[in-house]
Amino acid sequence: MRKWAIPSALILLCLLSLLSDQGRKVHANADEGAVDPPKVEEKIGAVPNGLQTDSDVVKRESESISSRSLRSNAEKFEFQAEVSRLMDIIINSLYSNKDIFLRELISNASDALDKIRFLSLTDKEVLGEGDTAKLEIQIKLDKEKKILTLRDRGIGMTKEDLIKHLGTIAKSGTSAFVEKMQSSGDLNLIGQFGVGFYSVYLVADYVEVISKHNDDKQYVWESKADGAFAISEDTWNEPLGRGTEIRLHLRDEAQEYLEEGKLKELVKKYSEFINFPIYIWASKEVDVEVPAEEDESSDEEETSDSTSEEGEDEDAEKSEDEGTEKKPKTKKVKETSNEWELLNDVKAIWLRSPKEVTEEEYTKFYQSLAKDFGDEKPLAWSHFTAEGDVEFKAVLFVPPKAPHDLYESYYNTNKANLKLYVRRVFISDEFDELLPKYLNFLKGLVDSDTLPLNVSREMLQAHSSLKTIKKKLIRKALDMIRKIAEEDPDESSGKDEKGIFSGIVLELNIDGDAEVEKSGTDDDEKKGQYAKFWNEFGKSIKLGIIEDATNRNRLAKLLRFESTKSDGKLTSLDQYISRMRAGQKDIFYITGNSKEQLEKSPFLERLKKKNYEVIFFTDPVDEYLMQYLMDYDGKQFQNVSKEGLKIGKDSKNKELKESFKELTKWWKGALTSENVDDVKITNRLDNTPCVVVTSKFGWSANMERIMQSQTLSDASKQAYMRGKRVLEINPRHPIIKELRERVVKDPEDEGVKQTAQLIYQTALMESGFSLPDPKDFASRIYSSVKSSLNISPDATIEDDDDVEETETETETETKEGAGSSKGEAEPANNDADTDLKDEL
Repeated sequence: MRKWAIPSALILLCLLSLLSDQGRKVHANADEGAVDPPKVEEKIGAVPNGLQTDSDVVKRESESISSRSLRSNAEKFEFQAEVSRLMDIIINSLYSNKDIFLRELISNASDALDKIRFLSLTDKEVLGEGDTAKLEIQIKLDKEKKILTLRDRGIGMTKEDLIKHLGTIAKSGTSAFVEKMQSSGDLNLIGQFGVGFYSVYLVADYVEVISKHNDDKQYVWESKADGAFAISEDTWNEPLGRGTEIRLHLRDEAQEYLEEGKLKELVKKYSEFINFPIYIWASKEVDVEVPAEEDESSDEEETSDSTSEEGEDEDAEKSEDEGTEKKPKTKKVKETSNEWELLNDVKAIWLRSPKEVTEEEYTKFYQSLAKDFGDEKPLAWSHFTAEGDVEFKAVLFVPPKAPHDLYESYYNTNKANLKLYVRRVFISDEFDELLPKYLNFLKGLVDSDTLPLNVSREMLQAHSSLKTIKKKLIRKALDMIRKIAEEDPDESSGKDEKGIFSGIVLELNIDGDAEVEKSGTDDDEKKGQYAKFWNEFGKSIKLGIIEDATNRNRLAKLLRFESTKSDGKLTSLDQYISRMRAGQKDIFYITGNSKEQLEKSPFLERLKKKNYEVIFFTDPVDEYLMQYLMDYDGKQFQNVSKEGLKIGKDSKNKELKESFKELTKWWKGALTSENVDDVKITNRLDNTPCVVVTSKFGWSANMERIMQSQTLSDASKQAYMRGKRVLEINPRHPIIKELRERVVKDPEDEGVKQTAQLIYQTALMESGFSLPDPKDFASRIYSSVKSSLNISPDATIEDDDDVEETETETETETKEGAGSSKGEAEPANNDADTDLKDEL
């Protein structure tokens, strides 16, 4: 035992010493690990305390990002049904141009900055201090985490705003855009419907929106586009001060948007004319001199000695000059540095001279302004400066297409597409006092140096200068539209009278204003442009004639329509007057459902035969239009379906009146119950025996139809507005001549009365009126058919002899059914049932 005791003790001592050394190492490692953990890039983007956080936050954020799940402690919400439909369409879209998401985010950021700058006009404290007061947009990318971040220092959103604008309350534009997408599949118009934010799901599968409003705490909105979103108070991210930061966790197939070059290209393409600076956190390589290491320098010296004699001479000279000190040797290396790079340094386009702005720049500016990034250019634009009592600069555009809701609730909504700036400061884009309603399809902006800045919107609306601005804008807008026609080769007036104004700059001096205007594209592009404009916005011009008495004549020059001589093309009132016959005093027109229907109208027979031109008005608004447009260029308008039509002079008119006096008097009496005011002879007809016309200032047949189709129409009130009906007969027609002979022979003949009634009802229907009693008309037609087939009026319809047989068959079938059902239970009765069938 003693022999083994000493070695065992030695072994135990060795083990204890090993364990103590291991403990000291563990303790040392623990001390080393107690140092502060590294923080996320201090002063990121030159922002004090930018995105600093601690290890716990890093851990929570990494867990959230890796799992792409909503935070457990956040308040959960469900997207509204229409928003979910919209997001499903976007997520599953095969649309190739996903670039639009950045355009929409920058546009929204610009709007937020505009709002806070407007509020700062009356309260400078809302901007805050330091970096918070800088109105700018910042873009940053993180390639490792695949996150693209866009930040603005705009007005920000409260918790309620986040819920309202990003999830639960779908704006009216959401359903409209969904319908548009389902019909056309064009995602490019998403910004026009106010739902551009959701385009982020073209490239991201998880989105965080961090926002801070001056009136609320900082909150985080997050969603995976799976039908739900969550909102929680932000206690872990960098305090924004004010504004919104959007983080897009990009899909694997959208990694191209983590390239600086791609983002710069998109900003240049879509957001060049945003009125706030857009910065990107750009990286670049720079050459930096650093001390060269000794071994490297000695290697360089040896190489130089062995390869260059000049190097030897220089070394000799250096050794001779012992008094001079040797400079430390350095070398240049490339280092990567980051800094904010400005992407949009273009001067506001309306502040530049029109001569310096290219057509491409105007098109891009329109797309940015109107959020219309389609392939079509604006139809026209007007860039001018007004000087005098009121000074302002303006750019107006005519869009290539009418908005989807242009005429919806026209009189009940205040829509304006002009942005108002005062001394380069955005004031409002809901200023409907700048243009009248009928010009609300125009896009553009006005920048005034005359209007005051630090006043409320209500005080600005009442400012006297606003009326002057509105007057000049209307004039310039109408001139711009007129020039579309003048420059269109298809418009003969543009060629003959004004020439082709192609790509020129006009300098005008009107009413003491120095104005500059620029417009123009190539002649080929301008061909058919006014017809396109008219098809899109023609109704607005007609509404302008109704509403704007001051500019009625100017607007009337812009009217276009088809006529009996236009060969299917649009023509103008000036062109109509140039084709008028000698001695023609009136401008003839007719209203109805369609051109095809009107071309066959009996009212045109005599006019076409005598080579008079008649205008076709087929739009329902035309009936209202012609109540206000009474004359043009000294010529009166005459509806050929109303009383008062004069087509030359008829030398036999008095004789015809006298010879048909008895018939007209008799016929008027026979139509007393039909509310016919008079029966007259006329020279407006050729092949038709008669027509029904209305009084000059009453409703036409077309107007009656329009009013009856109104949802809330009141038949009792309409009776007061109906024109008095007059039956005008053609004294040259054989039917009328024969009817006159029959009436002279026997005015009490019932057959003649029935015929006269049928003729009137036929004329009523052919003249565009609805029959009050269609059944009575049908009965008279059938009676006339009987007469033509020599069928006696007393002929009766044969009785239906199959009635009893049908009833018997029905009874038989019933009994058969009953018999068959009983047959299963009582098979003995089958023979009796067969005998009953045979008897029947």
